[in-house]
Amino acid sequence: MRFNPRTRILTFVMARRSEICAWTILVVLGGCQTVPPPSAVSLAAKSTAPASAALAPPVDSPQVHPVQFQAADPGAAPAAEIDPPLPDGPLQLEALVREVQSRNPTLSAMTAAWQAAEQRYPQVVSLDDPMFMTMGAPASFGSSDVESAYILEGAQKVPWFGKRAAKGRAARAEARAERMSLEDARVALTESASMAFFDYYLVARQQELNRGNRRVMGEFRESAQAKYRAGQVSQRDVLQADLELAEADRKQVELDRMQTTATARLNTLLRRPPLAPLPPPPSDLPTELSLADSEALAAAAIEQRPDLAALGARIRAEQAALTLACKSYYPDGEFFGRYDSFWQPEETQSDLRGQAGVRLNVPIYHERLSAAVREAGARVRQRRAEYEQKLLDIRYEVQTAHAELRESQQAVALYAERFVPLAEQNVAVARANYDVG
Repeated sequence: MRFNPRTRILTFVMARRSEICAWTILVVLGGCQTVPPPSAVSLAAKSTAPASAALAPPVDSPQVHPVQFQAADPGAAPAAEIDPPLPDGPLQLEALVREVQSRNPTLSAMTAAWQAAEQRYPQVVSLDDPMFMTMGAPASFGSSDVESAYILEGAQKVPWFGKRAAKGRAARAEARAERMSLEDARVALTESASMAFFDYYLVARQQELNRGNRRVMGEFRESAQAKYRAGQVSQRDVLQADLELAEADRKQVELDRMQTTATARLNTLLRRPPLAPLPPPPSDLPTELSLADSEALAAAAIEQRPDLAALGARIRAEQAALTLACKSYYPDGEFFGRYDSFWQPEETQSDLRGQAGVRLNVPIYHERLSAAVREAGARVRQRRAEYEQKLLDIRYEVQTAHAELRESQQAVALYAERFVPLAEQNVAVARANYDVG
């Protein structure tokens, strides 16, 4: 008896409805997962991290979630045009550094790069998606001579033991390097903002000094003019006073240019218009600084420098890449299960429909694999050499900065204890002597 083709198809669907429903549910659930809200990411307050920690095993990555993106409003104003108000009162270094860091776009970009690197770990340690294959013989569905012939197969690829772990170590190390690079940029930005603040403070003090000098020279000119009219001095004293006043005016022009430059530099760091007004600098800065031994400072710098910690993390990443290259000599397996109805139910062939197996790649091209291992080993040596060079640079920088700071402290002490008192006495004596002829 021959069945209608439509009846055969309906019979097939009803017989396999449980399998079809199961695969449909898997596909739907796999492709339509609800995206949870993104987790908030906060940066540590401490701007540096020990370099020794960069060489230690990385801490387990926190639970991460997919990030939802929202299209930017094309009518919104660019971020660079946003100008939040500055704190009231004199400009303070700590407040300035906080404002610069909060407004800097480079730190925002590097923060996003670090967050992106953090999301690499769950991707590289995960297995590949399982594969599903189906195949059918269309002519068999309407045939009365044979049963409907089809194949259902599911497969899962499993890499060799240790490969996923090596990829995970490399991803964590790269994320650590990105984080330390972010902290290094934060330190560099702090240094740039501090130097701009000191320039701003210095030019304000120089302008104050120049105004004092001009006031004293004005008083001297008035005295010289009076004495010249009385015939007590020559016109040379009056001309000399005019020359000194002109020099003070020239100096003021130079200081105005320096103030404009310092203001523009600070406003640029704050993402404000270059000529936007700034609060005045403080009237005085502390000069009493404790100076530790240079060796102790060098040891502290080695422990805290984020650029050194970033190199240590990249060494770990290259070591993980070397481990992965060595494991490339071992094959990866793909385990599969199959139900094959092409085996027709004649005698015992129906027992052969269910099948299981494994596929293996055969790594026989050793020259390619050996080249990959040599490349990874060379990169490890490169990173280690960079780390050693950075150690030498840090020790030199600390020693140089230590010597410069000691020189500055001694110079400040000399000016406070000797130069300024002697200069004030010299001016007072010169004015007294000139006033009495």
